[in-house]
Amino acid sequence: MANRLDSLTPKSILVVKPSALGDICHSLPVLDFLHAKFPQAKITWVVVKPFAPLLEKHPAINELVLFERSAGKKGVWALASSMMSLVRDLRRIRADLAIDLQGLLRSALMTRASGAPVRIGLGDSREGSRWNYTHRVTIPASAVHAVDRYWQVARALGAPETCGPMQLPIPAEDRDQALKLISHLPRPWVILGPGSRWLTKRWLPAHFAEIGNRLRDKITASIILVGSPDEANLSKEVNQTLNGHTLDLTGKTTIGVLAGLLSFADLVVANDTGPLHLAVAAGAKVVSPFTCTSVAKTGPYGQLNHAVATTVDCRESFLRECNSMKCMAELVPDRLWPIIYSQLEGFQKCD
Repeated sequence: MANRLDSLTPKSILVVKPSALGDICHSLPVLDFLHAKFPQAKITWVVVKPFAPLLEKHPAINELVLFERSAGKKGVWALASSMMSLVRDLRRIRADLAIDLQGLLRSALMTRASGAPVRIGLGDSREGSRWNYTHRVTIPASAVHAVDRYWQVARALGAPETCGPMQLPIPAEDRDQALKLISHLPRPWVILGPGSRWLTKRWLPAHFAEIGNRLRDKITASIILVGSPDEANLSKEVNQTLNGHTLDLTGKTTIGVLAGLLSFADLVVANDTGPLHLAVAAGAKVVSPFTCTSVAKTGPYGQLNHAVATTVDCRESFLRECNSMKCMAELVPDRLWPIIYSQLEGFQKCD
């Protein structure tokens, strides 16, 4: 299979990875490889609308196809219309290579609907999606992290064994807008991301507040809170007990400006969720508490030693809901503080 894929010379490549934010970031090395390997090929990416601004000006991407995930909530006719429009867009690009990095039935069906003669998916894809591929890439036991799993597709196409870094080019206008928001604050600029869609990933707001106040007392840092609009209450809870220079931008920026903010941060402290991985892709130093998820599988790529995991017996359960939540009491700020402090060398006060 590898030799057959090695010999491909596609003119039009479809990448299907609609969401989520962290997963899109984990896929970026594959995109960079495709662009370098096939410089003359047109690359089209299927993405949900909220994340499109991150990719629409990426130099490796020629076109985005928007997937309206919520179309079904608007009724049967709206869903049917959305699906027909999506299929038309997929057929129009005339892909001769389609790659499914999502690994679900609907993403696999997108590759089939494209009409691409070569359709590649991961060998451990779910929901029967594998039956829509012409080639299934085996995931070796050594490919534990999500980035390394996706990289196996690149390897099948001739990439080297070692994966490159996650990198997201950020448009100058987004960086300029971000800098205007924080330039009045004294450095270091430390961004806190206390939110997550999973309750079990949300390190306690009180823990984030304690970290923020230590940063104020020992380093005179400016604290900037970020997150999605539905995480505003979490940031407000943290902010209520913060002292010193603080700025709550939760839900107040575009996703592009958020990327710009993260690129300027002297440090980002966030849960295992989209902004953490976006920060890594933006080139920021990060520190992260890990409760129910696995550092080895979804830790900050290239900075796994900056992730601090709970030691409770139910760690890495990947449960979205939990009646115990004992990890939150065990993973105290003292566990993260030495790494946080060390990452801000040069800003530390003289004792």
